[in-house]
Amino acid sequence: MIFQYWGATQKEINSPVVGDDLCTNATVVATRCITIPALPEEVFPWIRQMGFGRAGWYSYDWLDNLGRKSATRVHEEWQNVNTGDAVPAGPTSFRAAIVNSPQHFVLEVKNGKKKIPRLHFTLAYELRPAPEGTRLVTRMRSHINLPGGKLIERHILGPGDGIMLRRQLLTLVARISGNQSPKAT
Repeated sequence: MIFQYWGATQKEINSPVVGDDLCTNATVVATRCITIPALPEEVFPWIRQMGFGRAGWYSYDWLDNLGRKSATRVHEEWQNVNTGDAVPAGPTSFRAAIVNSPQHFVLEVKNGKKKIPRLHFTLAYELRPAPEGTRLVTRMRSHINLPGGKLIERHILGPGDGIMLRRQLLTLVARISGNQSPKAT
């Protein structure tokens, strides 16, 4: 799967990440990481303010934010997301499953029957202190309980999420470092 482990070390791939226990039956798991030259306390507000109609997703805005540019600064009015709150994502919403500033932010979508959801998706952001600032470790876990669900995950959801998340991480580094756009890598 494209970008399944982008930027991650083997240790990060193998280590647990906050929120792993929310989607235990995941059929696709991806770990993507980046080092940000800022303290976790400086990075966390950028993540906390994400969402459609809010700061955006720092990815390809024409696709995931309907052309509206993602935030280029921290907005105090978007810092009120707490555990259990809805985080708008366009036609659906994530739930902020875990908000523990400045270490953890986990988004979750669970659609369908409570005991057997059709879609279960989590996206965790774990901010680990590092000598260079913050090591941002992300973990995507998904399970689609539909005919062809595994094919959708492996060939559409997983690669699509990898492309978008890679861009998100590069944009976060650029914005937090004071640049407007990420460098192409």
